[in-house]
Amino acid sequence: MMNARERFLACMRFEPVDRLPNWEMGYWAGTLDRWHAEGLPRHPEGPTGLMPGDGVKGEGFPWRRSEPRDRAVHHHLGLDEGLEKIDGEWGVWPPFDREILWEDEELVRRREPDGTVVTVRKDSSTLPLVNSWPVGSREDWERLKAERLQIRIDGRLPADWDEQVRQYRDRTWPLILGGPFLGVFSSLRTLMGFENLMYAFFDTPDLVHDILAHLTELWLALFEDVLAQTDVDAAYFWEDMSYKSGSMVSPRIFRAFLQPVYQRINAFFRAHGIDIILLDTDGAVWDLIPLFSESGVTGLYPFEVRAGMDVAAVRAAYPRLQMMGGIDKTALVAGREAIDAELERIAPILPLGGYVPGVDHYVHPEVPWEHFVYYRQRLAELL
Repeated sequence: MMNARERFLACMRFEPVDRLPNWEMGYWAGTLDRWHAEGLPRHPEGPTGLMPGDGVKGEGFPWRRSEPRDRAVHHHLGLDEGLEKIDGEWGVWPPFDREILWEDEELVRRREPDGTVVTVRKDSSTLPLVNSWPVGSREDWERLKAERLQIRIDGRLPADWDEQVRQYRDRTWPLILGGPFLGVFSSLRTLMGFENLMYAFFDTPDLVHDILAHLTELWLALFEDVLAQTDVDAAYFWEDMSYKSGSMVSPRIFRAFLQPVYQRINAFFRAHGIDIILLDTDGAVWDLIPLFSESGVTGLYPFEVRAGMDVAAVRAAYPRLQMMGGIDKTALVAGREAIDAELERIAPILPLGGYVPGVDHYVHPEVPWEHFVYYRQRLAELL
């Protein structure tokens, strides 16, 4: 029998496999709260102190050791060991001090570790409102680059890095490199804000190019250092650069600004023996798939069904594209008949390889525990 690492690598490489990885992407904390009330046993190592809107990663979403991770569902349903990512800091470092700038009885405005200023409700009833970002001008960028984006590894790896490297040598789970802050579009959005970035592509293109050039040098230097000490099984970018209706950027903007960065970093990955390069972006990605493929990306996830992403249709159009996710989360709310229909839809592509099935985002609190258990049992029969 294959272990989780062997199974993931064989699946992604379209090689013979004993069965597909038995993974789930993750859950909202409110979902787990509901399920515990409905019969899911708690796990002694499960995350605590979470708010209902916090995400809890499952096996199919790259997890770092400093992040919340599901234990209860994993152990109760006997799922496979999942993706772990190198627990490094690839962006703003050292982080900004979290400080309260203003507050009243209902609201608090504070600076976050990434340099953004946000206003949040004290009862956590709404998502934070971002008021400003760390880069609003050339002067902001030069200061941030000099103070918090220096090209050196110092402090960016965990204190027990040497012990983690020792554990990686005999691992039975897949290890991955990248993720936030590794994302060409997402890093720009994090530094500048979405609307500001859209204007910057046209108004200050030299600034955008300079930011990406520096980040590329930073990432390559950090990853060179990491890969000199350990190996990884895959790499991934976190982008979220598409909405329900399509891409947030045009092909022209993509090729002018983003593609050169992808191509250089992906060439680096391939030169270091990494042949699985995944990219996480929600929404409709049909128009982005050829652009990503041109840029060296080999796989995508999570293929949101309600955004028109049918993994069976994608497989027919792109036979060698690696895929994860692709199961409509709303079917789990509807019940057994809808679950059966959804699994019947994706079943024909399971034997074709290159696909790890799972819900197309975190499982929503509207899903009863009984429905989720039925879904996982039925999916396991198909793997």
